[in-house]
Amino acid sequence: MHIPKLYREEDREKIIDFLKQNNFPALVSHDGEKLTATHLPVEIIADEKGVLTILGHMSRANPQWKSFGEQEVLLIFQGAHTYISPRWYNHVNVPTWNYMMVHVYGRVRAVEGEELHLLLSQLVGGHEAGTSYRLEDLPEEFVQKEMNGVFGFALEVTRIDAGYKLSQNRNDEDHKNIIHELEKRGDADSLEVAKGMKEKRRGLS
Repeated sequence: MHIPKLYREEDREKIIDFLKQNNFPALVSHDGEKLTATHLPVEIIADEKGVLTILGHMSRANPQWKSFGEQEVLLIFQGAHTYISPRWYNHVNVPTWNYMMVHVYGRVRAVEGEELHLLLSQLVGGHEAGTSYRLEDLPEEFVQKEMNGVFGFALEVTRIDAGYKLSQNRNDEDHKNIIHELEKRGDADSLEVAKGMKEKRRGLS
């Protein structure tokens, strides 16, 4: 991903938080003839040594998993993004788009047996927190049948490209007015981009 230096995010903790908050990426790989992609939920694991691992699973009916091999694959994590009108500047300009995006690269290894069961249990537990639904409470035969139908994987991260284009190149007057207009617009993406702009400007000051 092309990221101008001004828009590159390097703070590892912020990036990991972003991945956890936007944990339905597109997984992109090459099957030998063409690019293929699957959107899927993942779990983000960062250990004390700084190693970042991404866990996930897909249906075995999806042929993408057969192509992984030793190739480096790409996970695209997309955050809030929105249109920025040139009417919001104090000078003549053109329209643009603000966004928060992270590309994660790594190699896939299969996750099976107890490791797969633990992965699925954590995924269910995280989304069913506060309810009584647990993978461990389901009939063992049923769980095993469902597990046989999925390919579990762990992606060991080799590199990360994080781009946060949040009007860092604008003067204080324009920056403040863009935030005002985004908050006035009021949709979820506009509000999240406005929040990101405030945090980024504080970090640069």
